[in-house]
Amino acid sequence: MHELILLRHAEAQPASAGADDNVRRLSGRGEQEARAAGAWLKSHGIRPDRVLCSPSERTCATATLALAALERAPAMQEATEIYNATPGELLALLDQHDDVNTVMLVGHNPGIERLVALLVEGRSDEFRGMPPAGLAVLHLDGPLEPGSARLDAFWSP
Repeated sequence: MHELILLRHAEAQPASAGADDNVRRLSGRGEQEARAAGAWLKSHGIRPDRVLCSPSERTCATATLALAALERAPAMQEATEIYNATPGELLALLDQHDDVNTVMLVGHNPGIERLVALLVEGRSDEFRGMPPAGLAVLHLDGPLEPGSARLDAFWSP
């Protein structure tokens, strides 16, 4: 893998009392944010070879709307291990997908923002934050290890 695209889910509706967090849907604004993320990827010529997505409703909707902007977008693959994952768990998942050039991972905070910090700065306690629908595009020259990535682009709606 030479490029990693990290996308946090777009703005979701508030959780209902007693409802499962996995079924939270995108808000109207979140739908617009997800489409805008896809438009940004398209305008920068960035297209993933593989898309890994948390199985929650809001992440799947974010990925679907963003990928709709891209020509020949790959099918989204749900990965249950993304939900509530630590940076180490996300690295372990990504290690299983080093057979493609560009991977996009769609997930949640704090895992996404901490993974960016770990890969770019070498430690996950110094995270800067990923707003809803925020995108980080990382370039990797070698193995997927702490401090091994360069942040090529960051976008938020």
